[in-house]
Amino acid sequence: MPEVHYRGGHIVNDLDAVIPRIRPSATFYGCALTRQFESMGVYVQNSSLAISQSRDKLFSLQLLIKSGLDIPLTGFANSPIDTNELIEMVGGAPLIVKLLEGNQGRGVVLAETKKATQSVINAFKAVKANLLVQEFVKEAGGKDLRLFVINGKVKATIEQQLKWTAKS
Repeated sequence: MPEVHYRGGHIVNDLDAVIPRIRPSATFYGCALTRQFESMGVYVQNSSLAISQSRDKLFSLQLLIKSGLDIPLTGFANSPIDTNELIEMVGGAPLIVKLLEGNQGRGVVLAETKKATQSVINAFKAVKANLLVQEFVKEAGGKDLRLFVINGKVKATIEQQLKWTAKS
């Protein structure tokens, strides 16, 4: 039978439910621990799958596309030799460069020129960061929507005002 050991060797096996509160920097460990509780038959408020889906921007976008929702044109590549092709794939500058693991606007850069875009992408790749690029949607006026999906349905949204907009 799977079990969880807490500090000092105390075995935690009499839980009815767990409400995971996992900071983004601990996603991997937090999801592993959440899966352990799931394997023990403990009710988990937010499943390890839901947490990992919500923390991975590319995976979230893929789920939105699969559900028929429109998203900005998005590209993803791993090799630095693909930088120019990636930029052209999403329509060129200005565009948005996002770290896949970023949160709350951290790791999101508006690159207004092709040269700036190349610099940002190559800097992120130099530190082995996973990233994606998206077309800049000027009509959005620097706003985006956060969707809360429960049981496959959008139940709530939050509109976020970004601190920058591209010059015309």
